[in-house]
Amino acid sequence: MSHEDKKSVKIVNNTVQWGFPAFAAYIGAAVYFVQQTNGAFWVVVLALLKATVWPAFLVFHVLKLLGA
Repeated sequence: MSHEDKKSVKIVNNTVQWGFPAFAAYIGAAVYFVQQTNGAFWVVVLALLKATVWPAFLVFHVLKLLGA
């Protein structure tokens, strides 16, 4: 195979990196939910779990409100 037979392919990746915004949203939600607790260990653990899944509940309720 000669040098002229080789073809190159340029791959363009136009994705947005959501790592930092997602992390900042998690920290904000964690602070909010932990402030609502009385400080007991398992209640704080539950608050951190709530901070992880709150976007799913938000999307669910918005879709429910829109009648989807």
